[in-house]
Amino acid sequence: MKSKNIFNHYILIILALFTVLVSSCSNYVDIAISPNKLSTEDAFSSDASATSVILALYSYYNTTSSLPYFSFLGGLSADELQYTGSTAEMQEFAQASVTTTNSTLKTNLWVYPYAVISETNQAISGITNSAAITTATKKQLLGEAKFFRAYYYFNLVNYFGDVPLSLNASVLENAYLARSSKDSVYAQIISDLKDAQSLLPTTYTTTLRTRVNQYAATALLARVYLYTKDYTNAEAEATKVITATDVAYSLAGLSSTFINTSSETILQFATTYGYSFYGSAYRTSLATAVPTYVLYPKFINSFEAGDQRKVSWIDSVTSSGTKYYKINKYKLVTANSTAVGNEYTVILRLAEQYLIRAEARAQLNTNLAGAVSDLNAVRTRAGLPNTTATAQGSLLAAIASERKVELVGENQRWFDLKRTGTADVVIGALKATWKSTSVLYPIPATEILLNTNLTQNSGY
Repeated sequence: MKSKNIFNHYILIILALFTVLVSSCSNYVDIAISPNKLSTEDAFSSDASATSVILALYSYYNTTSSLPYFSFLGGLSADELQYTGSTAEMQEFAQASVTTTNSTLKTNLWVYPYAVISETNQAISGITNSAAITTATKKQLLGEAKFFRAYYYFNLVNYFGDVPLSLNASVLENAYLARSSKDSVYAQIISDLKDAQSLLPTTYTTTLRTRVNQYAATALLARVYLYTKDYTNAEAEATKVITATDVAYSLAGLSSTFINTSSETILQFATTYGYSFYGSAYRTSLATAVPTYVLYPKFINSFEAGDQRKVSWIDSVTSSGTKYYKINKYKLVTANSTAVGNEYTVILRLAEQYLIRAEARAQLNTNLAGAVSDLNAVRTRAGLPNTTATAQGSLLAAIASERKVELVGENQRWFDLKRTGTADVVIGALKATWKSTSVLYPIPATEILLNTNLTQNSGY
């Protein structure tokens, strides 16, 4: 009975989310293919059908999937966002008291990421084994699939630490996986991104940079190397993006950084009507209304005098005598078929690459002048004077401060606090319920019940 429950649990997820019916399931149960589904054989029988499978991976940015919640939940856990709503589960993240039964944690940070990873595994297997897909298309699609697998594992390992490492298409086998070490997961992420680099073209297959290219894989790899303290490779990979000539990346003006034609964008996910869900979450359609997620008032003090990001990217509203600060990077709250917007959801952008290279150079302590130059590139765009930091320690502190304000609302602050070992000091001073073990979220209790090979994180 237990095996049957596990099987049903994962099949329901796949039937709800996947665009293809997993062929391996036929070994265990005989279900006719639904009229709106494709068999695995048909799904990878042509360039067009295989491309459709991969394009489905880009759809997980919407309101019910992981992508927005990566930023919202991490921001609430950090010293960045406050939650103005009444949902108890969201308050758990804001109060550093996430429970093992939190369904938002389970659905958005565990089930959806693993559903996408399962789909990438199916795609990698189907594309690799297909003789019907042309070589050029096969390389493009495999590169995209490996990027997505790396991207979701990067988030999983940063939220949970050790996690199950699923790399094959067997649903039942993956259901019993134990947790793999953080180092093993990072090694697989790096391997996937290197594969993606070798498979993908440097140019984009779309006009508005909405599909993964080689530089998107390189930008994510630079971030991964920074997180794993491989500063030499972090500097090298960021440099490849910054100095690219076949794609002209450049820091855009503050008012146009997040429009879908921005020269700064390395990767963005398209939206149906041209507005990002971040806009509606960080803002409201009524100028006098309070958004669901607002900035801590103390966070506003992080901006230096004269920082134009505070003008262009931050807004405020006063309600019942209280002033609330809103993230204003995305200007559009909504759009429709007759009034199409010009904002997508930005995943990777150039400013982060400058800050990655600056930090890597400062950590290596061999090219501090280069680190200063990279930091100043971001500061200049913000209307600020050059940094006064010159020594390694002061420069690293300046870079950390710059990351805090430059990348606000972009799923960076929570991870930065954890990887730099400053979460205890920063969050401990802010939240009375904080404990050191809160740096990792709990493994959802229902997942441990379904898979007894899973173990719980310390403190839960």
